[in-house]
Amino acid sequence: MGISVETSNANERTVQAKIPALWDRFYQEQVSTQIPALDHTVYGVYSDYAVDVNGTYQMTIGLKVDKATKSDEWVVKTIPTSQYLVFTSEKGPIAKIVGALWQEIWHYCEKNSIKRTYTGDFEVYDGRCADPENAQVEIYIAIKK
Repeated sequence: MGISVETSNANERTVQAKIPALWDRFYQEQVSTQIPALDHTVYGVYSDYAVDVNGTYQMTIGLKVDKATKSDEWVVKTIPTSQYLVFTSEKGPIAKIVGALWQEIWHYCEKNSIKRTYTGDFEVYDGRCADPENAQVEIYIAIKK
């Protein structure tokens, strides 16, 4: 449960990038303190892909809630059951390591002919991100079996 924006990878490479502004909003509005979360782990969920890496998608930043939790104020997304490849970043500044890890993921998937499902992917920002200048992030990519 959290806040969401529709964007595309092409848009995120421009000055009109929406994901950095979404993160700013998440922290400025202290969204994590307003959601009835099960724990303190923050998720960046990619969903509602129009087609694939080249199309639009929804990016939602939020926290895990009880399955029955409903909200008129917040966006609710369900991470689909899938087979996932899990990538772990190096330690470093969040702003730097996340982009670098996505580059690694795209290269790895292309090089190894990995077929992504585009049903939902997500980033995990847990206790290893307590220090945003020395953080470590995991990204889960849904793949075809």
